Amino acid sequence: MARRTQVGIIGCGPAGLFLAHLLARAGIDSLILEARSRDAVEGTIRAGVLEHGVAALMQELGLAARMLRQASRHAGITLQWRGQRLHLDLAALTGGKAVTVYAQHEVLKDLVAARLAAAPGSILFDTPARAVEGIEGAQPSIVFETPGGSVDRLDCDYVVAADGFHGIGRGAIPASIRQEYGKKYPFGWLGVLVEAPRSWPELIYASQGEGFSLLSTRSATVQRMYLQCDPADPVEAWDDARIWRELDSRLGVDNWELARGKIFQKSVIPLRSFVCAPLRHGRLFLAGDAAHIVPPTGAKGLNLAVADVLVLSRALARAVHRGEAQGLEAYSDTALARVWQAQRFSAFMTRMLHRDPGETPFDTRLREAQLEQIATSRAAATALAENYVGLPFPDEE
Repeated sequence: MARRTQVGIIGCGPAGLFLAHLLARAGIDSLILEARSRDAVEGTIRAGVLEHGVAALMQELGLAARMLRQASRHAGITLQWRGQRLHLDLAALTGGKAVTVYAQHEVLKDLVAARLAAAPGSILFDTPARAVEGIEGAQPSIVFETPGGSVDRLDCDYVVAADGFHGIGRGAIPASIRQEYGKKYPFGWLGVLVEAPRSWPELIYASQGEGFSLLSTRSATVQRMYLQCDPADPVEAWDDARIWRELDSRLGVDNWELARGKIFQKSVIPLRSFVCAPLRHGRLFLAGDAAHIVPPTGAKGLNLAVADVLVLSRALARAVHRGEAQGLEAYSDTALARVWQAQRFSAFMTRMLHRDPGETPFDTRLREAQLEQIATSRAAATALAENYVGLPFPDEE
């Protein structure tokens, strides 16, 4: 027997969960269908840098108690090249704004627990969506598989595909009207988790030696570090000795030492940029990674997902409560305007900080000239800082 809700959401990632909370605040029912188990959702380790507006939204929604206890507020970042470090004072350049370093999987834990506490049964885990039907009419539905293997249907007024890059949602938009823009980068990131104390009070984005590296943090005792690598590299190609050698080379400066410890996790992450347009077809809407992917250099992935669903939740509220369709009709253009700005910034940071395999000495000096401009021009530093802490969310009508 088919189930019924107002908004059917495919995917229990940042986009789907934030949307469910925003809709609940607006008095709109939703149901999330998630193919993975709860343990898998909450156990997929991902770093997280929350924009100023996203951290504020979590507090506004009453979801920030654990974040406020455990996360780190960073009012600056460090850029490094040729053995020199530049502290970029985000707060001074943006009127007091900062970012919050809080891992994405910790955000998901908070949102899942709060949603299930408020509405038991509002997330169905181990329940993959198999098809989306009727999106061009007034009564769309999602065909899904239950944990027991039977097939069922969720009837709803609207469908939101927040099911990631490999989900089924995007494919439900006819290929004849769907445009996809993408770029694969010729490098990836080797990410490692290390049992070690902090070596530096803020994130370091370095372009030195054989390429990019990032010194981040997970907690007072666990650090997250990244190294530019070949995306085809097997993890086994990076033994601990090689990792420490490259970290020392790429992060090294005079009178400073990188804190060492046990490396207990390694993974290779390919880098890509991707945008799908439009983000709406009939009563189907795309959000988050189903609609766009950014390289992690600009720290925009989760933040873009939140921006999408903030716009979408407002539009759905006006449609449900006031019968106004203008916001839904404008959703794609409104969300994509911010998406492309985030793509531009992420591509800028990626090009500036990574060594392309075919890079010439001339190319290297051009990249370093960009870093030197940020060091000497307040306008250039401000532009980077404003984008890093997060551009304003689209205003509510």
